[in-house]
Amino acid sequence: MTALGVLGLLCLFLLLALRFPVALAMILIGVVGTIVATANRFLLLGMSSEQAWARGLKTAMSNLSGETFEAASNYNLLVIPMFVLMGNLAGVSGMSADLFTAAYRWMGHMKGGLASATIAACAGFAALSGSSLAAAITMGRVALPEMKKFKYADSLATGSVAAGGTLGFLIPPSGGMIIYAVLTEQSIGRLFMAGVIPGILMTLLFMAAIYLTVLRRPDAGPPGPRASWPERRSATLAALPFVAVVGLTIGGMYTGFFTPVEASSVGAFLTLLVALWRRSLAFRALREVILQTVKASATVFLIIIGAFIFIPFMSITELPGQLVSLMTSLPIGDYGILLIIILIYMFLGMFLEGIAMLVLTIPVVLPIIAALDFGFDPSMADMKMIWFGIVVVIVLEMGMISPPVGLNVFVVKSIAPGVPMGQIFRGIWPFWFAMAFMLLLLTLFPQIAIFLPQTMVG
Repeated sequence: MTALGVLGLLCLFLLLALRFPVALAMILIGVVGTIVATANRFLLLGMSSEQAWARGLKTAMSNLSGETFEAASNYNLLVIPMFVLMGNLAGVSGMSADLFTAAYRWMGHMKGGLASATIAACAGFAALSGSSLAAAITMGRVALPEMKKFKYADSLATGSVAAGGTLGFLIPPSGGMIIYAVLTEQSIGRLFMAGVIPGILMTLLFMAAIYLTVLRRPDAGPPGPRASWPERRSATLAALPFVAVVGLTIGGMYTGFFTPVEASSVGAFLTLLVALWRRSLAFRALREVILQTVKASATVFLIIIGAFIFIPFMSITELPGQLVSLMTSLPIGDYGILLIIILIYMFLGMFLEGIAMLVLTIPVVLPIIAALDFGFDPSMADMKMIWFGIVVVIVLEMGMISPPVGLNVFVVKSIAPGVPMGQIFRGIWPFWFAMAFMLLLLTLFPQIAIFLPQTMVG
């Protein structure tokens, strides 16, 4: 059975290498694998070939229909379309441009200030959209022309947009965290809160990376003109709707006043009010917002359905259990095993998109993490899983800017076609090492991730 599980994984990676859609690849391998594994089990029990294959087909079809219905009818997954809608409305309403303008007014006069303002604006937009790609695209269109105007080095300009966009995967609401929560049966609200402090620290580390870059190469990020106090005040006031929306949604979840689903609905409604107030929601814009929301939500739901069908196949093959026995028998300790898992994630991140990695690896990796303690008390098993979720999200962020795939890098390339790909990849390395340092901090001080979830109300 274990050999069948390994064969299934190899076939899955082969399909992905052939550019087969992730969700459909998991559904195909999950269904076919379940048929073969179940039939093989009944054949070993002495059942006739026809009966065994019929039983396998029945089990696979039952999984296909049952898991599809469970994913599609999961009330907690309403957060996905609501937060996607909130991000799309924020882009249409001009809140993203206001965020960048406010950050630029306060930091633009410093060396590398425009790049730092881009990071700050990406962090703010991440708190509205929950999408890495949306943050990179939206802020790239706003920030890259400004940095080109002030003669920023192409590597620093594009690198800061690509890295800043990854914050959409860490700062709540995060699509990656939602999928992790569903796959591991953890609280979405607690995972969101676990990303707040690491998200803030990561933003500061990115700014530190920019500072060190311009310290070494002053011409890479020349300072812009200093904004007057009236300009700073007006820009800050224009960004207040963002502060109100984020404060109410995140604060409501933290205090227990809102569930994550309610918070997502309130956030989308408030963002809609801002768009209407600014008269930026014409019929064409509204139609585009709805279409983008439906497309993005359908893609995520299909991936979740694929994961729900693939996971039972992995369980039947007993591959996760075998890997747990193998990994825990290695004489390298809990943190040595964690390092191996992180290195595997980094390697896979060079070829696979973040969400694809998440749904493919969690069914295999999760039992290994559950068997280790990392210094956590047994009564804190949920906190250990939440902490590991943040670790995984940061490693996935690293994959988003790692060569040769680096999805965010290709997004930035589409916005800045005149910049060579090699220049963009050179610009991301200071941010990549900042992420690696953040991983080290999380490993040494897990409280960075679990402090807020432990203090949540409800």
